Amino acid sequence: QVQLVESGGGLVQAGGSLRLSCVVSGGNIFSINAMGWHRQAPGKQRELVASITSRGRTNYADSVKGRFTISRDNGKNMVYLQMNSLKPEDTADYYCNAEVRTRGQGFPLSDYWGQGTQVTVSS
Repeated sequence: QVQLVESGGGLVQAGGSLRLSCVVSGGNIFSINAMGWHRQAPGKQRELVASITSRGRTNYADSVKGRFTISRDNGKNMVYLQMNSLKPEDTADYYCNAEVRTRGQGFPLSDYWGQGTQVTVSS
């Protein structure tokens, strides 16, 4: 079973920083393709914050460009989100996801999600 577990959320004042981490675990992992962070604020749809390919190509939502940085450690199956200059509008539940290819017939590629970590930015 593939599992994603996020950590690093919390309460921070506007202008502050947080670093989110997500580890992908599971004995049948063959490889991990793209990884990403999404967020969902109360009453809003989940949106992509940032993504990173296995080769390190990154993509960011316009609202976080220049403030957030996504990175990954392929050896540890981890993805990070460094969030600087946080704003109250960044308040949301943050979810990591990963495209994981597992061992088995056909080596299927599936999308997995973590349970989320809450980020609250006070004004």
